[in-house]
Amino acid sequence: MPLRAMWEKDRKKNEKERGNRGYSPAGKGTPGKSFANRAAGAKPRAEKPFSAGEEPVGNGAVIGRNAVRELLRSGRPVDKLLVQSGEREGALIPIVGEAIAKGIPVVETERRKLDALSGFVPHQGVIALAAEKEYVGVEDLLAIARARGEAPLLVIADGIADPYNLGAVIRCAEGCGAHGLILPKRHAAGLSPVVTKASAGAIEHLAVAKVSNIAATLEELKKAGVWIFAAEAGGTPYTEADFSGPAAIVLGSEGAGVSELVRRRSDFVVSIPMYGKVNSFNVSTAAAVLLCEAARQHRS
Repeated sequence: MPLRAMWEKDRKKNEKERGNRGYSPAGKGTPGKSFANRAAGAKPRAEKPFSAGEEPVGNGAVIGRNAVRELLRSGRPVDKLLVQSGEREGALIPIVGEAIAKGIPVVETERRKLDALSGFVPHQGVIALAAEKEYVGVEDLLAIARARGEAPLLVIADGIADPYNLGAVIRCAEGCGAHGLILPKRHAAGLSPVVTKASAGAIEHLAVAKVSNIAATLEELKKAGVWIFAAEAGGTPYTEADFSGPAAIVLGSEGAGVSELVRRRSDFVVSIPMYGKVNSFNVSTAAAVLLCEAARQHRS
């Protein structure tokens, strides 16, 4: 059964069960208006699926169900949605329905082509081709905090090279209410489909700045009243640190940690006490621990 027909069948079943109240993926649908009515006139145009070598996935591509779902909710422009032919799992039906409602072309594509287009990153049967996420300036991150009426809480990735780690850090940062992420332009992972998938779509809701020099950026932040906390062994236990004011947490690379220059320019060095045989956490785990404490203090 074609995917659109499956979605239509699922919609009719849901309308019958819900008394024609309609469906809303985010739980924010218009009362009394069915999904079919909202999607009226949004039938995707017929298009030929890409061949693996014709149009490779770029950095704007979003891979995987959670990531695509958040992309559709974010408002970032989407060119088309590629869905695995014959995919019948119910989790894809709402994603397809939301794309149709937004007028986004949905193209059924063979799995081998999706595998090739995704670079064999697990795609869960769906890839969205979208405009690349735009970077912002550091001042924009501070403006986001001002607009929310909150003290800035920023995350600085000092040389994180593994895209899966970076994606997990982004997920932690967004979940803890951080106002933005700062990345270096060189010698580190940048935003990519792998990072987007690893973030489970959180990247769609977090502003990201890319800078030429992390150390120089720290000086700019300090002039703006932001306190810099470098996460590194041998520092003050994080539970004793005061994250309640404007704060930026620096997370170092997987091997070397925070660079020596960045450490020297930080206001504080904080660490997570370890009580077992291993001497450190993975950078994304450390990010979760530190950001949860910072978020708690910001809101207490």
